[in-house]
Amino acid sequence: MSLGIVLLSATLNLNSHLPPLQLWQGQSEALMQQEGPLTTDFELSGGLESPNYEQTNEFLKRLVASNPTQFQSVKIGVSDQGRDINMLLAVEGSQFSPAMMKNNNKPTLLIQAGIHAGEIDGKDAMFMLLRDIATGKRRDILSKVNILFIPILNVDGHERSSEFNRINQRGPVTMGFRTNAKNLNLNRDYTKLDTPGVRSVLKVINDYAPALYVDVHVTDGADYQYDVTYGFNPSFASESPAISKVLEEQFTPIIDTKLAKSGHIPGPLVFVMDKRDLKKGLAGWVASPRFSNGWGDIKGLPTILVENHSLKPYKQRVLGTYVFIDGVIDALAQQHKALHSAVEAEKQSYPKELVVSRSYSQQPDYIPFKGIKYKSFESALSGHKEVKYLGEPINYEKLPVFWQKEIKTIVQVPEAFYIPPQYADLVDKLKLHGVEVEALPEGTSLAGLTQLTVDNHSFANSPFEGRFRVDATFKSNLLNEEVSLSGWTKVSTKQAYSELVTHLLHPVAPDSFFAWGDFHSIFQRTEYVENYALEPYARKMLKESPKLALAFDKKIREDKKFAKSDKQRLEWLYEKTPYYDKAYLKYPILMSYTGQ
Repeated sequence: MSLGIVLLSATLNLNSHLPPLQLWQGQSEALMQQEGPLTTDFELSGGLESPNYEQTNEFLKRLVASNPTQFQSVKIGVSDQGRDINMLLAVEGSQFSPAMMKNNNKPTLLIQAGIHAGEIDGKDAMFMLLRDIATGKRRDILSKVNILFIPILNVDGHERSSEFNRINQRGPVTMGFRTNAKNLNLNRDYTKLDTPGVRSVLKVINDYAPALYVDVHVTDGADYQYDVTYGFNPSFASESPAISKVLEEQFTPIIDTKLAKSGHIPGPLVFVMDKRDLKKGLAGWVASPRFSNGWGDIKGLPTILVENHSLKPYKQRVLGTYVFIDGVIDALAQQHKALHSAVEAEKQSYPKELVVSRSYSQQPDYIPFKGIKYKSFESALSGHKEVKYLGEPINYEKLPVFWQKEIKTIVQVPEAFYIPPQYADLVDKLKLHGVEVEALPEGTSLAGLTQLTVDNHSFANSPFEGRFRVDATFKSNLLNEEVSLSGWTKVSTKQAYSELVTHLLHPVAPDSFFAWGDFHSIFQRTEYVENYALEPYARKMLKESPKLALAFDKKIREDKKFAKSDKQRLEWLYEKTPYYDKAYLKYPILMSYTGQ
């Protein structure tokens, strides 16, 4: 019995709980080879399996050996468990250095697979495409673009491999795990930078300055006809609308046409408002900067998120990814000047205010949608109506889609942020983000700076991505006295990545360093007061300040809870003494605003 038959039998057994499949045949099946130089492990398995970490690295070596003038493999990082994170460079004429690639008059495309290691379609698709370049079948590609390819970003999750990692996904037979060895999701790490994988990617972006960044995933959720869905933050909700318009108007038609001609059905990057009832509408998600595509949008780096449909067979998804990348290469080759112009325009945009969070609109838009018929039934297991997909196509002429159009939070953008030296680790993170920073010399001092004080706050009840996130409101205080800034770092918002600076450093932003918990120490007090010392001091203080005494009496009269609490009364008095911790609840990063 052949390996392919064994794997097919195992796959059918594993997928017996999933909705029925639509039969699929596409021209892209001709891309597969069964023998010959550089036949991939995916192809040898009949499109059912993906190679492990060791086999993946062996194939990288074979690619480089096949044509060292076009391919080079480099280590870009090391995982928590000590595995190398590798990247393949595919460039004409041994022009592998970042400087040479930036000056060879071709746009550079960065493609990333396996950020969620169970979603590994991009690895096998790109290995086929790179093989076709190596063997001369696709000699045209490197005449148009330079390619950077990361086959497995989450290498530790990749090796936590099992047949049972994804109950709602058709293949590969064995697949990696979503998170890394520390159980962190790399695609929630683009602002806080806790994972070596994402730190490695940002260094690659700084070094090579790609014209376009593609992050390949597999989605979960509803059943529908589309096998390749993809997208980016739409122009009406983008912080880089000029870039989004080029992707919408000049890239999407080229990519969609190529996919359709090869037998694939491209679809929009939307999710479902209610997974038990598709007819309630679609969720038009706008990614925040913790995600690859949201970070790219805020940074002004053109970024496309691919979400292949998890219920389609692995072979179909991988072949669709090959065709998708081929379409991206065509679009980038044809439209890179327009894209570059949009990027440069966004670098000159310095907004005075910034939307940092959004919510779903109450009123929907309507789009046609290629769905799959389903029925609802009462489940004795859940005690709730559940959905059963029937495997038959249904085309909705007008399905509601609720985009995150509603503006939830806007912040005023400072002219600059000032970071004290004890937070040098955040300065290092800003540099990794590509942000320009300025070390202030000894003797620097400024007046008119603004400091925010936490007014109300709440910590999350449970950790998220290894952090206890915090939500807070603030009071603003203008500091009229001069503040010594010797050894501090100035971060201007009048720079190419203005929006990214504000999202990272303004504490109101949901993906700021503050919100992720980098300033938890300001919520604790470490000097204490004894009542035997405070009571006589406060009595003397009230006697010497009639104004303060009147305020204390008024607080007692008007706040019954305060009046009955000895703790609150003494705390109020302690706050008015010069002994009180002046740094308590103070956001330590100062801000300056135009006109102050």
